[in-house]
Amino acid sequence: MSMGRPKDVDLQLASVADKQKLAAASTALVEYMPPVFKEEEEDLEIKLRRIMENVPVRVSNTSGSSAGSGSGDFHQYRQMRRKEQDRLFRMDVDYQRRKEEAEFEMRREERLKAAEERTAKKRLKRQKKKQRKKEKKSKLNGDGEEHRKEQSSDNDDGDSHDDEEAAK
Repeated sequence: MSMGRPKDVDLQLASVADKQKLAAASTALVEYMPPVFKEEEEDLEIKLRRIMENVPVRVSNTSGSSAGSGSGDFHQYRQMRRKEQDRLFRMDVDYQRRKEEAEFEMRREERLKAAEERTAKKRLKRQKKKQRKKEKKSKLNGDGEEHRKEQSSDNDDGDSHDDEEAAK
């Protein structure tokens, strides 16, 4: 006869008087019912159960219940200690590797951002230079067309072929 609570389901104590609306045929004084969780608490419960199910329990080579230690206990202790130290060393190496990768990615992002800023600045400078050149050319074309029209009206003699050769 077990006096403890069931391990697979958490239960709440509720009086029958509160539940008579739902279960009128029950003659028990106390009924067990599962607890009602809020959504956040339920998520935490699910996460906790998943962690508990997936994390292995490290119990190996435990000592017996008899008093004293045998001749092989020291060797077992050394082996367990070495395995634990190796595990901690691998965890440290993994942590350092992840930390270095994160720092590298951060520095890389900064370099890319700085390069993009320099490129944008140079692009803007080139565009301004191109725009000024275009404006200067259009200004010269406007003045130059008037100047050319005046020259062409003065040279109506048909010597335009000689002017072309002189320009070359």
